Amino acid sequence: MAAAVATAAAHRLLLVPSLPRPHPTLRLRLLIPSPPPLRLRRRFPLLAAAAVSAGGGGGVNSEEAGSKREKSRQLQKRVLVGVAIGVGAGGIMVAGGWVFAAAVAATVLAAAREYFGLVRGTAGGGGTPPPRFVSRVCSAICALMPILTLYYGHMDVTVTFSAFLIAISLLLQRGNPRFAQLTSSVFGLFYCGYLPSFWIKLRSGLAAPALNTRIAYSWPILLGGQAHWTVGLVATLISISSIIAADTSAFLCGRAFGRTPLTNVSPKKTLEGALAGLTGCVLTTVLLSTVLHWPRSLLSATAYGILIFLGSLFGDLVESLIKRDAGVKDSGSLIPGHGGILDRVDSYVFTGALCYSFVKVVLPLYGV
Repeated sequence: MAAAVATAAAHRLLLVPSLPRPHPTLRLRLLIPSPPPLRLRRRFPLLAAAAVSAGGGGGVNSEEAGSKREKSRQLQKRVLVGVAIGVGAGGIMVAGGWVFAAAVAATVLAAAREYFGLVRGTAGGGGTPPPRFVSRVCSAICALMPILTLYYGHMDVTVTFSAFLIAISLLLQRGNPRFAQLTSSVFGLFYCGYLPSFWIKLRSGLAAPALNTRIAYSWPILLGGQAHWTVGLVATLISISSIIAADTSAFLCGRAFGRTPLTNVSPKKTLEGALAGLTGCVLTTVLLSTVLHWPRSLLSATAYGILIFLGSLFGDLVESLIKRDAGVKDSGSLIPGHGGILDRVDSYVFTGALCYSFVKVVLPLYGV
């Protein structure tokens, strides 16, 4: 009986038709859409192209969207870090004295280390960087220059004596000394130490009271009172604010409307961006001079703004030249979204000396 039941079940299974297995080609077509037929492609080429792009272009669109999101995050990071640096620098600038000098010294030390790092990077292109101990000594001397300027006022003897010591140490080193080692070391003293120290002269050396600055009358006595607002403080405030306006205007307008290259040293800089930077710098200088009542003449304020822009642009181009020889995009990665410290302060290197000379020599009675 059991054998008969099993035989009947086997006959029923044989009578049920088996389903066909999906062909491998069909399974592949489900994953990758096939191109439109030849007749459709001939009659409607645009529709056929749209169908193909809709089927296989999702990866490209996702990559573009990811790239845009990354650029947006980098811009947000750049803005937030820039605002934080601006607020901190504003407080240090108003404080003045040893606080301002110590901040400049720390900035100079970091910038000098990045500079000699860039000089060492030129070795791959045939350059001869100075020995590491010379680079470290030069960086330390550069950091001391703002402090010495605050308490002694002059750096001529320091720079001359330092250059002499560096020349002697390079000439007496083992091996074959090169002239490029001497020039890069002495230029480092000048570029990273001597020139930034003029900001100390501008902020603390011009101690004449800014008599026409109305904000001084309401300044708290615990913070120095009216005497705290000197020509040096007002000039430093206007100078740094104008540099920030120039950099921001040049960056935004150059990125949006830049078409004409400015110079081969920095291919990304455009003539349109430079004109926007000049306009933003001069307008900021004139506006702040109207608010702070220094300098009193509109012509002097305009000339001061033009001078600030030229100094900031020249400093930016000099640093671009150094980075180009080193074959790098940024001088470092210390500041998120901005690169190195030298990338952030390159516009200030020459500007301090120009502003101090303008106020000291050109403006009668320091512009009061």
